[in-house]
Amino acid sequence: MKKYTLIGPIKQLISMDGLSLKGALKDEEIPVIDDAGILMDGENIHSIGSYSNLKEIGNNYNAEIIELQSDYVCLPGLIDAHTHICFSGSRANDYAMRNSGKSYLEIAKAGGGIWDTVTNTRTASQDELCHSVVKRANNLLKNGITTVEVKSGYGLSVQEELKMLRAIKEASLNIESDLIPTCLAAHMLPKDYDGNHQEYLNEIATTLFPILKTEKLTNRIDAFIEQSAFTKENIKPYFEKAIEMGFDITVHADQFTTGGSEIAVEIKAISADHLEASTDNEIKALAESDVISVALPGASIGLGCDFTPARKILNAGGALAIASDWNPGSAPMGDLLTQACILGTFQKLSNAEVLAGITYRAAAALKLEDRGKLAPKMIADFCLFPIDNYNEILYNQGKLTPSQVWKRGEIVYSK
Repeated sequence: MKKYTLIGPIKQLISMDGLSLKGALKDEEIPVIDDAGILMDGENIHSIGSYSNLKEIGNNYNAEIIELQSDYVCLPGLIDAHTHICFSGSRANDYAMRNSGKSYLEIAKAGGGIWDTVTNTRTASQDELCHSVVKRANNLLKNGITTVEVKSGYGLSVQEELKMLRAIKEASLNIESDLIPTCLAAHMLPKDYDGNHQEYLNEIATTLFPILKTEKLTNRIDAFIEQSAFTKENIKPYFEKAIEMGFDITVHADQFTTGGSEIAVEIKAISADHLEASTDNEIKALAESDVISVALPGASIGLGCDFTPARKILNAGGALAIASDWNPGSAPMGDLLTQACILGTFQKLSNAEVLAGITYRAAAALKLEDRGKLAPKMIADFCLFPIDNYNEILYNQGKLTPSQVWKRGEIVYSK
């Protein structure tokens, strides 16, 4: 027997429904329903609208009615479309050295950098990594983030990448939020690998990819295209093999130098993430494609570098998502809402554009069509903020957090 639940009245419900996937958005376009309700059919939304009207409909379905006694603003469950929350160790020393003027090479020579995290993550057990993912994902859930992309990439061998992805899969069974795993075995050439870049990529593609399919560990392949990692020339066969096997592609692109977004457009990747170094040429190409641009302000804050040219991407007609890039090196904050607010301030983004970037446009960056909006048949993921004006959410720059978080029609967090 189906379970129907009605919650309301909600002072303002921000559905994000009916907004465009690409291009600039004005705040006047934000769909606001006053004194609203959400009628849920199990884990999905049956309907949204006036609470008084839905109450009549809910009675016909013998719905459980949850009547709110305070003012709330309701947003779709937030989506963090790019994280590295499966890791072990800390890079606090890197942060201190970087802020004191040390270069990346100097930090690496002192034992820091990505390889430091690789060493610590390899030392950790699968259970330890699973526990760390659960802990971090639960912290995100309290901030209204109900869907989290999680990358591997600190294993950098077939067995160690498998350990990470198995830990992510195990963690997904022990939390309320949804984890979207991504294989980032092409993060950098491992220091201990006895071969060149192409040989490493061939080994990963021929040995690891089939296991990912067999164990259903992920359907997403990522790679870091940068001078310190892989070039667009040696990564292309790797991506082509992944596409041939049915994987979706996402790309770490244009973080310090250009080239990554070019290959993302060429192979029709789902998303190109970072883009801090993108010029007008890259922005135009991305805007004319179906690739979702993903800004990662946490990395800009952590490294003290330029932000993704979000305003230009939107003005050119591109689709812009915003994610935290939570990782132990360049983006240790892991606070999506705060980072999105900061990006909005520096790039002059409307509230509509910021909210779109962490809801339905972020869902598109993960190729998810069942969330990011509050509308019939969508998954009933939403969060309730203890205010009466949705503008307060971004105005408070991440300090205002939800009082309630709902996942698949069930309350999973309350304070």
